Amino acid sequence: MLRPTLTPRQEARAIALAGLLGGALLIALKVYDNSSSIPRWVPVLPLLVMSTLEQFRRTRPVLTVTLGGIAFVGSIFTGALLATSLMYTDLLYAAVVYGTPQMSRILHLTGGGSVLVLSTLVLVYSDTPTAVAVVVLTTLIYLTPVWTGDLVRKHREAAETERLRAEQTALLSEMDRREAIVGERARMARELHDVVANHLSAIAIHATGAQSLARRQRRAEDEPLVEVLAVIRENSVQGLAEMRRMIGLLRDSGGGEAEESYAAPDLAALDALLAKARAAGKDVGLDFALTEHGERGELPVPVGLAAYRIVQESLTNALKHAGPGQVTLRLDYGPEDLSIVVDSPYRGDAGRGLPGARAGLVGMAERAGLLGGSFDAGPRDGHWSVRAVLPRGRESEGRT
Repeated sequence: MLRPTLTPRQEARAIALAGLLGGALLIALKVYDNSSSIPRWVPVLPLLVMSTLEQFRRTRPVLTVTLGGIAFVGSIFTGALLATSLMYTDLLYAAVVYGTPQMSRILHLTGGGSVLVLSTLVLVYSDTPTAVAVVVLTTLIYLTPVWTGDLVRKHREAAETERLRAEQTALLSEMDRREAIVGERARMARELHDVVANHLSAIAIHATGAQSLARRQRRAEDEPLVEVLAVIRENSVQGLAEMRRMIGLLRDSGGGEAEESYAAPDLAALDALLAKARAAGKDVGLDFALTEHGERGELPVPVGLAAYRIVQESLTNALKHAGPGQVTLRLDYGPEDLSIVVDSPYRGDAGRGLPGARAGLVGMAERAGLLGGSFDAGPRDGHWSVRAVLPRGRESEGRT
């Protein structure tokens, strides 16, 4: 069951109102000292002062406890009222909890001194039992709220210290995590630079050398061997450039932001991607056709990147594994999502044992899943069909 939560100001007003109404009831019933000889309006004065001061117990603790002490002493001579005494003890408690540590020490000293002085005077001018009763009563009024407030303040300060320590620990853990990520990215960048990029460079160099040799042998540019060498060199050079941009992205230490020179590819580069696929598929009897339906509009960057990578991987798989024929790419731009369908001639299990087989399918499924979309790939009606649906709204952008 939910309990209503009061603001500090509402809490102070509630305490003041409760004290005022309780004191008024006691005055109406004449429950105060010397009630027969003191008019009823006289105890009302310190009661009103206490009720007013209660509303400032948090914001002005020094002022309220000082004026409250004067009003409390006055109430002793104008008819001691239980409501006035209780509100004064609350002012002492609030002064310790919300005041300065120096205020707590002062109230400890003044409270202890008041108990000592009053009990001594009663002991001198009265008997011992009365003095003991005064010690108990004055301790309850002057010292108990101070001790309680001091205990609560210490617990609050300890809780605040633990909270700050927990936040600091969480901050240090986050810094360690980021440092580990940066270190891992730097290691990946070194591996890509030292291994993959070097291999791509070697491929580009050898392809360039082979082209030079072909030119020296005066081979025709439309000769299949010369065309294949051109495709190899072009793809290796572009792959090397993209690899270098990726290495720069991994080495960037700006908290995951890509460097300015890196532009994430999207479907705007689809024509260039298809042109490369057609050039590469000419020798294996593959042709590529694209159909688009709907308005492309502005796609969120994560959606455009994921769509481009899925199409790129699908075309690459077709070049590796498809039989001769036509590869069809269909893009449907709907108001809520983007549908991608790639159908290629299916050759059964031919070529499925290459290194990294199935890794591309897993990567495409992960890209679609991260955006909240769906992915499916497999044989269908004599074709190898890849189907992906990517949400194109703001929701997909927030999940990345």
